[in-house]
Amino acid sequence: MKRFGRRRFLEGSMFAAAAAVGAGPVVNLYGDDKQSGGPNDRLNTAIVGVNGRGNSHIAGFGNRKDTPITWIVDCDTAVGQKKVESIAKKQGFAPKFTTDIREMLEDKEVNLVSIATPNHWHSLGAIWAIQAGKDVYVEKPVSHNVSEGRRVVEAARKYNKICQTGTQCRSMPGTQLAIEYIQAGKIGDVTIARGLCYKSRKSIGPKGTYEIPASIDYNLWAGPAPMDPLTRPKFHYDWHWQWQAGNGDLGNQGIHQVDVARWGLGVNELSKGVMSYGGRLSYEDAGETANTQVCQFDYGDKQLIFEVRGLNTDTYRGAKVGNVFHGTKGYVVLTSYDSGAAFDLEGNKIEEFKGKGDQAHFDNFVKAVRSRNHKELTADIEEGHLSSALCHLGNISLRLGQSMPISDVKAKLQGEANLETYDRFAKHLEENQVSPGTEILCGLTLELDPKTEKFVNNSQADAMLTREYRAPFVVPAAGQV
Repeated sequence: MKRFGRRRFLEGSMFAAAAAVGAGPVVNLYGDDKQSGGPNDRLNTAIVGVNGRGNSHIAGFGNRKDTPITWIVDCDTAVGQKKVESIAKKQGFAPKFTTDIREMLEDKEVNLVSIATPNHWHSLGAIWAIQAGKDVYVEKPVSHNVSEGRRVVEAARKYNKICQTGTQCRSMPGTQLAIEYIQAGKIGDVTIARGLCYKSRKSIGPKGTYEIPASIDYNLWAGPAPMDPLTRPKFHYDWHWQWQAGNGDLGNQGIHQVDVARWGLGVNELSKGVMSYGGRLSYEDAGETANTQVCQFDYGDKQLIFEVRGLNTDTYRGAKVGNVFHGTKGYVVLTSYDSGAAFDLEGNKIEEFKGKGDQAHFDNFVKAVRSRNHKELTADIEEGHLSSALCHLGNISLRLGQSMPISDVKAKLQGEANLETYDRFAKHLEENQVSPGTEILCGLTLELDPKTEKFVNNSQADAMLTREYRAPFVVPAAGQV
């Protein structure tokens, strides 16, 4: 069985040839609602990671006539083989199966690679696929750290590949209408955008040493990360709450709302500064990430504030998982991925926004693949990188923070919006029987150079922009993709 080594992935000429053979038609043959099932128009599709969001990828490409699923890749044989069987029943033939993405990438007949693995595999999987001549749809966050996300952007541009980010809110008609409304000045000047992830999360169980399920190739699952002992009871999904593979709810659910907030503000680079505070409160378990967190992103004359609440909570202006945009003439509240409303300053509703369309995000990707124009993407990889990176910046500030009582954090904050956010944060914790004397992390206030995507005069924070990779699962350095 053939395997890609790192050296071969850096041999651009070989993959340029593979791209020419395997890319399929490059003209826009049809609109989003017209598909051809002819053999010359098919874009053979591989789905990588099929235990969670990968099911939506299976549906998104499986609903089309021109994107047959020809490969399933999953480190869990039991999960992968089950999906092979269900796909075979629907499309009339079984996709090939492997636990190793490198085997699939040897197949020059594969045109599209759709990635829904745990976070720590997103960037490396996307880079390897792009280097192998494939166009890529990669789930959010597109990276596990800031540096590797920028490397995916570099790879997509270098090899002229289409790379869509899995922030499907950007393709939702209702959300698009809301952002157009905001950017048209209908609620006046908007200088504060909020993202909310008010999503109750229970304990994931006690920290211990647990056996890896027999159906899982743990070497391949760990990939770029250390092969640490399993310390959580549930192998799948709960990796979100451990730093080895996850980024907490900030980088899980929250990335969607961070992205919409940045989109609405119209800011297309990283913030000038970041500060975060919070902790894992109310229970002790195997989780490492915060379940309660506030992030403040400084854009000079604009500000993005993000809140994670994993304990029981009320809504904020009617939203739990959504966004709020504050304008000088009113405000907009998005209460879901695809709907919301605008209000005047007195709270009277003046406009509604509705329109679903998860399928539209996959269709948009295929359309851009046909046209070979990444500017047609609603969520190009660079948009995904910037929004993912903001989440990582918030976590860096928090992890470098100082432990102190909740009640002492307020003295570290400035600005009306930040103080109001803290007051609601503190009240929320008291309502969940968390004492004001309970210690949390008060993160460092970090200054950033948005152009270089590095911190200003802080080598300790800069070191957290990347990670030490486990060979051969190494994300290339800048300029080496």
